[in-house]
Amino acid sequence: MTQTRPNLQIIIGNQYNPYINLAVESNLLDDYLPNTVTMFLWKNSKTVVIGTNQNPYSECEVEALLNDGGHVSRRRTGGGAVYHDLGNLNFSFVADKEIYDVKKQMQVIQKALLNFNLTTEVSGRNDITYEGRKFSGNAFAKTQYQGLHHGTILIKTDGERLQKFLKVKPAKLHKHGVKSVASRVINLSEVADITSDNIIPHLIRAFEEVYDNKAKVIEFDSLLTEKTMNLSRHIGSNEYLFGKWKEFSTKKSETFDWGSVDIDLNIDEEIGIIKDINIASDSLEPAAINAAMELLKGANIKETPAIPSDNKIISDIIGLVY
Repeated sequence: MTQTRPNLQIIIGNQYNPYINLAVESNLLDDYLPNTVTMFLWKNSKTVVIGTNQNPYSECEVEALLNDGGHVSRRRTGGGAVYHDLGNLNFSFVADKEIYDVKKQMQVIQKALLNFNLTTEVSGRNDITYEGRKFSGNAFAKTQYQGLHHGTILIKTDGERLQKFLKVKPAKLHKHGVKSVASRVINLSEVADITSDNIIPHLIRAFEEVYDNKAKVIEFDSLLTEKTMNLSRHIGSNEYLFGKWKEFSTKKSETFDWGSVDIDLNIDEEIGIIKDINIASDSLEPAAINAAMELLKGANIKETPAIPSDNKIISDIIGLVY
């Protein structure tokens, strides 16, 4: 039986507002299209994008960024903070879960870069590297029906602003054997005649070649519906970005092989109950972080709760609290 080739869609963003771009992406993930893979290419202007469970105040210099006309934004996926500007091209793959394939999706990026004589490698938890230096960080999410894989392609990003606005824990730099985030990453324009515009035709061609089909072009402006604009206002709101993190105070902190974690606990000492808990993490599995918070909230601090599964992230977090 011959397998039906997936339907392909391409969307090219035409403006640089991170809240609109993330709202478009979020709607693509929620609006199920069977047997379809969509590639969305987009840029943000001067933005630090943090993972869904991250504390903005510990990941970036919020005041300096905002005073410089920049933006803080929070994505739906896990992982660490990244800096976007117009020298950086972002990609999003949204696919029916039946054909969602991270290896193929990575291959699209790598195949496009071969046109610039750049041979790259998928490395670590979620990076694509050139000669050991990272130019693409990737993150992932799934709904009931679809999967999302998105990431960056650093091409001519402002390295000074990247270092100025991003906070990176010393333990993370030590793990990678580098002294600064700038020494760990690379702009591809340093090694090839590549721009955030001239790579786009190669990405489109690679997308069609990897999936062996012709892609339909969807006009970006057609996606700027009332639903999109309402969502963009929500994800750009102070409450969504900063609300519960304003009073966050790290009580426990640790770095594991799956990522780093900071925990803020509010314990009722009289009855020994965890009244509230908030966890900041760059884990690529936000569902596990949320499950750990649900499990621990209301738990007796003197009695280790039963772990409902063999999930290592939940187990490590409970071990850190107790």
